[in-house]
Amino acid sequence: MVELYCHRWEIELGFREIKQTMLDSAYHLRSKRPDMVRQELWGVLLAYNLIRRIMTMAATVTGIWPNQLSFSSSSMAVIQYFSSVSIMSPGNIPIHWQHLLDTLVLFKLPARREDRRYPRWVKPKPSKYPHKKKNASQLN
Repeated sequence: MVELYCHRWEIELGFREIKQTMLDSAYHLRSKRPDMVRQELWGVLLAYNLIRRIMTMAATVTGIWPNQLSFSSSSMAVIQYFSSVSIMSPGNIPIHWQHLLDTLVLFKLPARREDRRYPRWVKPKPSKYPHKKKNASQLN
């Protein structure tokens, strides 16, 4: 359980990727009806998992972890690939697919610093009263 607790941050990063990269930091969904909101959420989750799956395929070829790849750069490359796949000839799709996987490997993030530790500390409570400010003559 303790070892898994260390990986909780990856889940939080996944939520951030969905909110910031895929939803463009919007505070609300575009749909108004509950069934359409559900459909929009399913679409976002499917697209996120598709991008993550392709990142995993690219990472296993090189032996790195999929979370070492940049999600935002990878998502732009995957979106560009799928938007141009309709104009590719069918015989060239495997070549372009391999090029996409090779491109995703280039988006490797720098290594994380494992030595960072931020111990807990008690912050002082804010005062209800304003602080007394000294004027320039009282500073000397």
